[in-house]
Amino acid sequence: MNKINIDREKCIHCGLCISDCVSSCIDFDDEKFPQMTDEERCLACQHCLAICPTGALSFNDKSPENSEDTGVSDLLSLIKSRRSVRQYSDEEISEEMFQKLKDMLPYIPTGCNSRGLHFTFIEKKSAMDIIRNRVNELILKGLNNKLLEPLIKKFERYKDAFIKGEDVIFRGAPHMVVVSSKVTAPCATVDPIIALSYIELYAQSLGLGTCWCGFAQVCLKIFPEICEMLEIPPKYAPVYVMLLGNPKVKYQRTIQPEPYKINSIKEIREQHSCFWCKTKRFFTNFLR
Repeated sequence: MNKINIDREKCIHCGLCISDCVSSCIDFDDEKFPQMTDEERCLACQHCLAICPTGALSFNDKSPENSEDTGVSDLLSLIKSRRSVRQYSDEEISEEMFQKLKDMLPYIPTGCNSRGLHFTFIEKKSAMDIIRNRVNELILKGLNNKLLEPLIKKFERYKDAFIKGEDVIFRGAPHMVVVSSKVTAPCATVDPIIALSYIELYAQSLGLGTCWCGFAQVCLKIFPEICEMLEIPPKYAPVYVMLLGNPKVKYQRTIQPEPYKINSIKEIREQHSCFWCKTKRFFTNFLR
């Protein structure tokens, strides 16, 4: 199980680890020191480790001394220091900054060099507020609609937050970008993800905060009127959403992620798999 350890001499009781916890599973104890309140909900994202200004918090066996600082000197440093930002300032991004992001878009690679992408930037916080309020209303209605229940079930545990008017979906972000693709494009589901990856890294290099927003993506799919509000063209389908804005918080260090499994193949060995194994692999390849 995941756990945090607090150096009580270093902790300044600022609460940044609590406010930045994705799963809201950290809170103050009676002495106002952070403690894990729900280990099962913890995503092990290590935001608490990364954001602590004094290095007082360790996550599992990972101590802040073993992280790198977030000074960006090259592309690898930028990748290591990238964090999903869920706390934004109210300040809007300048038109000049938006133009820099837009000027980069033509250079994004796509399958078969298709130009079948469409980008929707919400550039005013007032427009974003209208969208977030409408989405909140639709979700509350959907939670009471038996027909939508299978699609909207994942929002059920946030029902009380929606009733209170909390911005569960968009996290207070002043902007977002939605990437849609022409349904006939050769790589319609992949190209928008590639595009957002480029946008994310370039935005981070400009000092902006971003967050891949799966909740918003679900809302676009089940609430067509939001697509209309975003003026997504006919025969284009929204694929994914990225929140965007000036970060309200600063991450002090990189996280210490577990390595992925890697095969380093230097020669091909003959395989003797059975028919059942091949059949199982065939169907596994299509499971998503």
